[in-house]
Amino acid sequence: MRILVIGGTWFLGKVIAESALSRGWDVTTFNRGRSGTDVPGVEAVHGDRTVQEDLQQLAQRGPWDAVIDTSSSELAPRDVLLATAALQNRAQRWVHISTVSVYEEWPHKPLTEGSPLLECPPDADETFGYTGEDGSPTKYGFQKAGGERAVTEAFGDGAVFLRPGVILGPGEYVGRLPWWLERAKRGGRILSPAPAEQRIQPVDVRDVAAFALHQATASSSGGFNVTHPDGISFSGFLNDCLQATGGDGTPVWVDPTVLAKHGVKQWTELPLWRTHAGVWVVDSQRAVDSGLRCRPIADTVRDTWQWWEGDGRPVDHPRWAEHGIAPEKEAQILASL
Repeated sequence: MRILVIGGTWFLGKVIAESALSRGWDVTTFNRGRSGTDVPGVEAVHGDRTVQEDLQQLAQRGPWDAVIDTSSSELAPRDVLLATAALQNRAQRWVHISTVSVYEEWPHKPLTEGSPLLECPPDADETFGYTGEDGSPTKYGFQKAGGERAVTEAFGDGAVFLRPGVILGPGEYVGRLPWWLERAKRGGRILSPAPAEQRIQPVDVRDVAAFALHQATASSSGGFNVTHPDGISFSGFLNDCLQATGGDGTPVWVDPTVLAKHGVKQWTELPLWRTHAGVWVVDSQRAVDSGLRCRPIADTVRDTWQWWEGDGRPVDHPRWAEHGIAPEKEAQILASL
């Protein structure tokens, strides 16, 4: 099996490359060489995927059985279209890492793969789309929906879209789980979003990588929601963080209306918390039926803490600073209860 991983130096792309090599596959990676380091054993090609000449040089390294694209999150659809057009005759399949944000109704309603998608043309530039007043839909979602259309235009039935909600695990660059782990370790009274029984569906980066590789060899096509089929309660998640770190903290469950009164930002100041009805109601049965296997979230928490204490944050990323409530603000809210 010969694959091309666009990206391949950090988090999901790195795990995909390492896992493919462990299977004895021939792996080419393509990136700018600016974030992370190339995985030993891959054929590393450096270039800019938005530059036609670089893509043409990359195409000469093919053919491949499949392309796995992990690096389109910040790209306009027309940039995805540029890459798919350059490589459509050099690979049979294109596995595209997308997002649940492509759905019109996310995060307001429960979702399946049959839910309607946002409309965005495959050749749209970075200005297309908008973010709603309540934070949905998002311009990001429009752009990713256009990226999916660009892949479909070039690969047709050979196009596969993996739509995760939140990916956690060792190597995470956004900082959601590391923040909760550090907060658990610090102990004391921990500001926590009620209800404690609210279930969340994050998936482990290693399980997403395994499913991406499985889809690279499969014959299926179309979209797959990649969310944890079992999930975990928020209280279970925080208890796992406390157990992993040895922290002696006590969650204090606070009603969302109180958190809103104090201006606590959903999704960022308390990572993974969002009150919309459908945010964590994303059906992944099609993916499970097609080979997705998700480890217990407790294992993800434990392994992330072991990585965090050892290697730590892999690369600087602008989104890191967005996550986590300031200790002073948390203390003020807790004191007011």
